[in-house]
Amino acid sequence: MTSPQQLPPVPDPVHRVDLVMEGGGVKGIALAGALEVLEERGYTVNRVAGSSAGSLAGALATAGIPARTIVEILRATDYRRFEDGPWWTRWLPGKALSILLHNGIHRGTYVMDWLEEQLDTHGAPGRTGTFADLRYVDPDPDHHPEGSARFRLVVTASDLTAGRLRHLPTDAEAFGTTPERLRVVETVRASTSIPLFFRPVRWKNAAGRPAVLVDGGLLSNFPVSVFDRTDGEPPRWPTFGIKLSARPDADFGVRNRIRGPLSFGKAMVDTVTGFYDRMHIDSSHSVARTIFIDTAAVRPTEFDLSDADRELLYRKGRTAAIDFLDGKEGQPAWDFAAYTARFRTGTAGTGEDPRG
Repeated sequence: MTSPQQLPPVPDPVHRVDLVMEGGGVKGIALAGALEVLEERGYTVNRVAGSSAGSLAGALATAGIPARTIVEILRATDYRRFEDGPWWTRWLPGKALSILLHNGIHRGTYVMDWLEEQLDTHGAPGRTGTFADLRYVDPDPDHHPEGSARFRLVVTASDLTAGRLRHLPTDAEAFGTTPERLRVVETVRASTSIPLFFRPVRWKNAAGRPAVLVDGGLLSNFPVSVFDRTDGEPPRWPTFGIKLSARPDADFGVRNRIRGPLSFGKAMVDTVTGFYDRMHIDSSHSVARTIFIDTAAVRPTEFDLSDADRELLYRKGRTAAIDFLDGKEGQPAWDFAAYTARFRTGTAGTGEDPRG
């Protein structure tokens, strides 16, 4: 395997950046490739928001794990172990029965155990495992973030019972708990609960009634505006989106052959996790700050990922990040000053970016 392209040093070695990362199942390796390039260019991850694979990669990044280590972790992972359903779910009738009985094929227990192990092994020492570890401290002592901006990690999950998107840990009180008691791996488990493939997560809401949570991508797979300022003031640093699909003017998604109920359900999930938030991406300010990684060749639920596909995803993530930063034909290089002048001229209606 060839070594990754080495990038030249930059004059300013440290740049603060917030990230919003799209979900996409096993495609998370591409996110790691993009993170690695940003780290090589001197960018320091400030906060991360994401759903599904984006929340998983975000949990690793905000735990203080270097991007190169995240790449190694995700490349070495045996994703087939994520398919932790009963033995009888190996066959089609068993899968159908599990969906009928449990609303999903796989338990999803291994996802939590795996993530907990990675955080314990590679994360910062002294962690509690809750969002108390991830409270955001702004570099300006006079700035007091509110809402989702109060934490370094924001995980989205779709609350089917309430029919709304949840931002965790911000919405912890809706489930009768606090961020200090909410475990990171539990929120990631909810966010990665791809409908039909994983059993939904069942919590209790504040009233003690059942709450059913699934993949955040069902309602917002790319929460690009979560860290945006709404006061009309210019951002102090950028928010980059990392999206696991082609640019809006390209052909999104993967063709799905629908032959029956199961293939219909699979096609629905692939479509939802592929580009559910296109309505947000179609806006020019979102396009200007987003790294688009064309991962259409790999399906989100392709757990038996080959070594060649792992390498493909990783390379595509790196290439997309390099093209975004340096520019290419038809795409200018990233320029924060130019971006701010164009989209953050004091008009709050643009809903723009980062974290000021």
